[in-house]
Amino acid sequence: MDDTTVVVTGASRGIGRSVAAAFAAEGARVVACARDDEALDELAAAVDESGAAILTQRADVRDEFDVERLMERAAREGRPIDVLVACAGVSHGTPGEMPTAEESYARFDDTMRTNVRGVFAAVKEAVPHMADDARVLVPSGSVAREAKAGMGSYAVSKAAAEALALGFAADLSQTVGVVDPGLVATDLTDERGRDPDDAASMFVWAATEADASELDGEILDLRTWKEATR
Repeated sequence: MDDTTVVVTGASRGIGRSVAAAFAAEGARVVACARDDEALDELAAAVDESGAAILTQRADVRDEFDVERLMERAAREGRPIDVLVACAGVSHGTPGEMPTAEESYARFDDTMRTNVRGVFAAVKEAVPHMADDARVLVPSGSVAREAKAGMGSYAVSKAAAEALALGFAADLSQTVGVVDPGLVATDLTDERGRDPDDAASMFVWAATEADASELDGEILDLRTWKEATR
């Protein structure tokens, strides 16, 4: 992936961290953001130790001006943005223990602002700097389509993020798709599920090898990836 510019939001932990490191290992020029400076420094040190390189910048996806500066830097540091992975996300509570009716307005608003508006801001601010054949990947999960008790505003936000991704796919000439890697062990899943490093391989494949026509406006799930990479 030499000469490829990849932007990853929410890169301080979980899937975002593994995705950023995986793209860097493939030789891409990665620009990664998160709200936690210390965690970004740890990511940069780990990537550097592996022999790869990464650029990090503190940015809060809830703040469109932060996101605007991030995308401008990504384009300034290299060629136009080739891949955007909008990983930034929050879940205020323990999965399965967040009844929708018991969600506070503050938790609901922050979840939607981060998980939905944050995706909107990332794609919107990236568009002026994107390559014509760029790909946008929006992580999601089955909870967006299959109601499960106690998932509260997190499930709602994922459903909205999927709808947003499909809307962008319809409006943009670039490829925009949803990637559902199944249950992955992160803070958002209470550390249950597959290793984030394994999930990261799915995102690299979606950005480089997946058929653009089969990704654009679609949901790429774990079964599709496994069948394609047998």
